Amino acid sequence: MARIAIGGFLHETNCFVDMRTDYNYYASGGEFPPLARGEQVIERTLGAPFGISGFLDEMGDLHDLVPLVWGHGGAGGYITDDCFERIVGELIGKLSEALEVAPLDAIYLDLHGAMCSETFPDAEGELLRRVRASVGPDTPVVITLDYHVNLTDQMLRNCDGIAIYLTYPHIDRQHTGGRSARILKRILEEGIPKGKAIRRIPFLLPLNFQCTLIEPTKSIIEASIAAETGSVVNLSYGAGFPPSDLYECGPAVVCHAYSQESADKAADMLESMILQREADFSEPLMEPDTAVLKAIEISKTAKGPVIIADTQDNPGCGGTGDTTGLLEALVRHGAEGVAMCVMCDPAAADMASKAGIDAEVTLDLGGKQHVEGVSPYHGTYRVMALSDGQFTTTGKSIPGRKVNIGPVALLKIDDIEIVVASKRMQAYDQDIFKHIGVEPAEKKILVLKSTCHFRADFDPISSATLVAIAPGAHIVDPRVYSYKYLREGVRLLPKGETHERPI
Repeated sequence: MARIAIGGFLHETNCFVDMRTDYNYYASGGEFPPLARGEQVIERTLGAPFGISGFLDEMGDLHDLVPLVWGHGGAGGYITDDCFERIVGELIGKLSEALEVAPLDAIYLDLHGAMCSETFPDAEGELLRRVRASVGPDTPVVITLDYHVNLTDQMLRNCDGIAIYLTYPHIDRQHTGGRSARILKRILEEGIPKGKAIRRIPFLLPLNFQCTLIEPTKSIIEASIAAETGSVVNLSYGAGFPPSDLYECGPAVVCHAYSQESADKAADMLESMILQREADFSEPLMEPDTAVLKAIEISKTAKGPVIIADTQDNPGCGGTGDTTGLLEALVRHGAEGVAMCVMCDPAAADMASKAGIDAEVTLDLGGKQHVEGVSPYHGTYRVMALSDGQFTTTGKSIPGRKVNIGPVALLKIDDIEIVVASKRMQAYDQDIFKHIGVEPAEKKILVLKSTCHFRADFDPISSATLVAIAPGAHIVDPRVYSYKYLREGVRLLPKGETHERPI
């Protein structure tokens, strides 16, 4: 029986929003469980939809697991130095305490791969460097990473096995954790693989172009799975997260194998396939008025709701969750049978709660986070329903997650219902609507503050999906970002112009 330390620290950092992600955001929880320590790590993640959950399921009672620290902060602005040092410091401290009790045979960490702190652009690479410094070169370190990882050389240097999500929308978080466990089992039996390879793709991919349900990414993922045979321990493709500002931002391929030749051969194969398909990464993006008018037209004969993805206000990419561009367009064009989620405005939710169901409230909705081009939407709204914001998700994207987004109000203006919450949450589960009495399948138009994750749970009920580019903090086009650290020469879009670092 091996003695394995386990833990995790996850965040997807949008470096181009003003907000900061502080320690309290992890400590208090909300969309994700509060920061867990020791046995709480297992208690709060076992059976849940996280990478570490699948690791626990696969490992079972086979080995002695030593839980350290685990925290998930979703997406947002830079991790503050205070937050990074407190959580990483505690994780390394507990790792040191575990080493004092007895030697460790391995380390497993549940990470994201696109975390940036105020000091460390490659925050997970720094975390792994500290872990490696603590345990030495001969203790295997295996990690789970999100599909939107920005793979770095420092990550590769300091780990011995990697499993990356295979799906976007992410419906394989637990499965990926299970893959990490199987990788670690093999390493414990056969030893640390000496072959390592990384291939950095020379263009950035907006998240709208990364969906694994369609080509070209579907075939790329299938090829990576098929190549994990023989001496290849793992061959993974990470699509990157453009709003993270670091030198190595962007898609990449990584491989661990029991020979350098095998690692290079597998990585070269997948890299070549991606480069050959560069021109195939694309999706139509519409202005708000265009998207609303098209949705209204389609909905006249559609058998299911038309979805408009408010992609630039996706909290899962660091969006504020409170922009109003699509709401303005919906009212302007008299859209009917509309439901929208999730609008984050704790003051509006509180005012509605105090007024009560069926009351009318006149207020400025949203637009509180000072995003360029966004203003609060002033109007008189009817309070249709109220909730404490606590529910358990049942959809395909995040099944079984216990959510607490604070007091929630369902507000209606014209024929538009808006789920207004006190905490940010991406609209990737129908239960966000259902828990407050809205049946999404019965609506003509659904406006979802999401980019792709919604597809897992909403595609089965929808008749069409449109992607709208309303003003928001998650800018889809990387050409707009004022990168400080991104390497020169990378193409900012497939087949697009190359990046030049500012002088």
